[in-house]
Amino acid sequence: MSDAPTTEPCDACGEPTTDALARTVRLSVDRANIDTQRLCPECFADWIQRYQAEMGGGTGREDGSDSEIIVD
Repeated sequence: MSDAPTTEPCDACGEPTTDALARTVRLSVDRANIDTQRLCPECFADWIQRYQAEMGGGTGREDGSDSEIIVD
């Protein structure tokens, strides 16, 4: 058994990334694994920015109104 760090490619850009630098992003729904990605630090930072933009902002409205919600 070797103690040498393994190097596998980043799933986003394909650049080799050592285990010590790699980040793993897992998407699970109801405890079922949907997707797993191994990312280099730069691609991980890009992923975090996309996540914050898409999931954190909602409609992008600053007034807090819920004009997009329709209630019957």
